[in-house]
Amino acid sequence: MKFSVSAVAACAALLPSVSGTIFYAGVAESSGEFGVWSATATPGTGLPGRFGVDYSFISNSGIDTMVDKNKVNLFRVAFLLERMAPLSYGLGAKFNETHYNYYKQSIDYITKTKGAYAILDPHNYMRYNDPSSQPFSGSVIGNTTDKTAATTAQFGAFWGELAKRFASNEKVIFGLMNEPHDVPSSLYLANLQAAVDAIRKSGAKNLIIAPGNSWSGGHAWTQGGNEATGNWLHKLVDPLNNTAVDIHEYLDKDFSGGHIACEQDPVTNLAGVTAWLKEHKLKAFVTEFGGSNTTACATMLNSMLDYMSQNEEYIGWTAWAAGPFWGTASPCCTDSAQYGSFEPGSKAAGGGPSLYDTVWLPVIQKKVPAKLQWSGLATINGGALTSKPSHY
Repeated sequence: MKFSVSAVAACAALLPSVSGTIFYAGVAESSGEFGVWSATATPGTGLPGRFGVDYSFISNSGIDTMVDKNKVNLFRVAFLLERMAPLSYGLGAKFNETHYNYYKQSIDYITKTKGAYAILDPHNYMRYNDPSSQPFSGSVIGNTTDKTAATTAQFGAFWGELAKRFASNEKVIFGLMNEPHDVPSSLYLANLQAAVDAIRKSGAKNLIIAPGNSWSGGHAWTQGGNEATGNWLHKLVDPLNNTAVDIHEYLDKDFSGGHIACEQDPVTNLAGVTAWLKEHKLKAFVTEFGGSNTTACATMLNSMLDYMSQNEEYIGWTAWAAGPFWGTASPCCTDSAQYGSFEPGSKAAGGGPSLYDTVWLPVIQKKVPAKLQWSGLATINGGALTSKPSHY
């Protein structure tokens, strides 16, 4: 993402003023990271796991509804590094091919059968080797003081292999890592750079999205002194200049997405990162956000979605979360109450309406643009905006 600011400014001076445009909009698919939690923090729990029993990636029928009825064109699909690159191999270019093929089938269904775009999401918090107590367990990738940690080079090798396998699919977007946290920012940046370098060396031209440190929180982008994401991420170099920023922003008191009450105004809290994006001429996705089914949350979600659509720095979003294995449990914003998820057809405990019924349809669905990008390579500049093609 490093480039000549003077050249960009010169080009910008020749262009008319533009308003914001959302090219990609949809939902995060969370279930591929399931099945490894251990109440006793026992390493190795649930690995490799049974596909379709302990974890899954998508429900084809759920994707059908989201694309055909809800007209979304983007899905962020979670997986675990420890399943794709098992501990017996170590992180790197050697994959569990059975697991990879399950994942590829899901990505192909989204991108080739339904014509939408898919973000590959290693849901690992910049850690590898023990997801039993995510988001805190596991060794920080690249930590040279931890003999059990995967190296920065291994992280690059992993992304080089994954990118090579998806390079021919222009609708695949590479999300480098979910929510790095408690990682020195110099190491965080080195890991991201290794991944970008390996991706481009593989020949892949696909759009990359690079996360912030500190859980990718937009509100925290310029906080933390020298360690703040805003002091580091703009230094990431992509020779193709096709890398966007990956931001998360929840609306509850501690920005965790765990509580019913929405108390943090997203428009106010995104102001700092938006100014940073403008300063460095960067584009962004908000790949996690959400709220409960309260009036206050509906108001804030509306404001947030309008804010993204009105600021050209934001080109895409995925709400948290759908997924075939949530059942009546909720991925966001319920103080652990079981209100279901954004998965179409899901129900709350007792058979009541789910968050799909009470938050997605009445609030978020209304903000899905009528026209999105449905063809061509995903890029930071977007592509032609159309209604969903009838042939999908």
